Amino acid sequence: MIITNNMSTVFILWQRQLIRFFRTRSRIVASLAQPVLFLVAFGFGLGPVYRAASGKDYIQFLAPGIIAMTILFSAVFTGMEIIWDKQFGFLKETLVAPVSRFATMMGRTMGGATVAFMQGVLVFIITVLIGFRPNPAGFLLAAVFMFLIALLFSAFGTAVASKLEDMQSFPLIINFVVMPIYFLSGAIFPLTNLPGGLAFVTKINPLSYGVDSIRSVLTNSGVFPLSLSFSILAIIILFIVVIGGYLFSRIEV
Repeated sequence: MIITNNMSTVFILWQRQLIRFFRTRSRIVASLAQPVLFLVAFGFGLGPVYRAASGKDYIQFLAPGIIAMTILFSAVFTGMEIIWDKQFGFLKETLVAPVSRFATMMGRTMGGATVAFMQGVLVFIITVLIGFRPNPAGFLLAAVFMFLIALLFSAFGTAVASKLEDMQSFPLIINFVVMPIYFLSGAIFPLTNLPGGLAFVTKINPLSYGVDSIRSVLTNSGVFPLSLSFSILAIIILFIVVIGGYLFSRIEV
C-alpha cells in the first residue's frame, strides 16, 4: 500500500508539471526565444570564423550545445516552483499527505525533467529548420542523454530550492552556478586543444559529458566515449537525487 501511494504521488506530481506547462503557451514560446537567439547570433555570427579555422560548419557543432542549453535552464528553473508553492501554501498541503517526502520530490523532479526534455525536442526541431543536419539514426540515443541532462539539473534545482525561502535569491544563485557550467561545457567551443586549467574544468563539468554525447550521436564528432559519459551522468544524478531528497525532507513549512 505504501509503495502504491508513493508511486501515485510521483505520477500525480509529474502530471501536474506537464499540465501547467501545456496550459501556459506563453511559457512555451518564451522558453524557445533564448536558444533561437543564441543559435542565430552565434551560429551565423561566428560561423565564418569557425569555418575559416576548422573548415567545418559551426551550426553542426553548435546545435547540440543549444539543445543542451535549453534543457539545462528549463530543468534547473523548475526548482523555483517549489518556492512558489511554499509561499502559496500548496507545498504544505503536499507535505502533510501520508506519503514519503522523497516520492514528492521525485514526482516534481521527474515532471520538471520531462518538461525540460520536451523543450529540448522543440529546439532540436528548430535547429533542423535553421540548417542543422543530424544523423537520424542517433536521435533515440541522443534523447536518452537529453533526458539524463534534464533529470540531473531538475534534481539540482529542486535541491537548491529546498533551502531557499524567497524567489529573488533563487535565480541569482542558479545563474551564478549554471552560467559557468554552460559556458565551460564545450557547448560553444571545442573541448580539444584547451589550456591545462580550462581542460581540467571542462572534464569535471557534468554538462560537458551530456553535450559531448548529444554531439557524438548526432554529428559523429564527440570527444568522450559514450559509455564513460553515461556512467558519469548516472552517478552524478544518483548523488544529486540523494542530496535533493535529504534537503527536501528537511523543509519546514
